[in-house]
This record gives sequence, structure tokens and C-alpha cells, in this order.
Amino acid sequence: MIVRILGDGQFDVPEAEREALHQLEAALNAAVEGDDETAFGSALAAVIAEVRRVGTELPPDSFTASDLVVPFDDATLDETKSLLAEPGGDDR
Repeated sequence: MIVRILGDGQFDVPEAEREALHQLEAALNAAVEGDDETAFGSALAAVIAEVRRVGTELPPDSFTASDLVVPFDDATLDETKSLLAEPGGDDR
């Protein structure tokens, strides 16, 4: 599974880690849908930390489609909502 962290790069996350990452992503989505800035910040930090912990960073010149795109690590809830509102912004 290829995960892109905006502003950071792409990571190859083993399939065995997919379920744990999915649970963290669900918490992130719930925070966005619930308009909860505090929960959003915590959930985003958890997703990014997990991707960096279990994933292998791909070379910057690698051109691989991403299965999941995560906002940059200091993104706000409003910035994330704007990104999702853009065409193709939520094309998981």
C-alpha cells in the first residue's frame, strides 16, 4: 500500500499493517466529519507517525500512484476540508 504524506513523500506500507492504518484513518475521517479540531490534530499525528514507523520511504523521484493521501503534518482541519473539496481531493 502506497501512502503519500503531503509535503513529505511516499511510503510503502506493508499489507499486514493495512488494518491498523485503516482504523487510524477512520478516526481521522470522524474528526473531519465531526468538525473536531482537537481530535483531528491527534488523529492526523497518529496516522503520520504510524506511516513513518511501519512504512519504507520511496525515493523522491519515484512515480507511484498513492492508495492513500494524508495531509501535511501541520495541516489544520479547515485546510484539510479545503483539500477534500477540490476535484479529486477524496479519490481513495
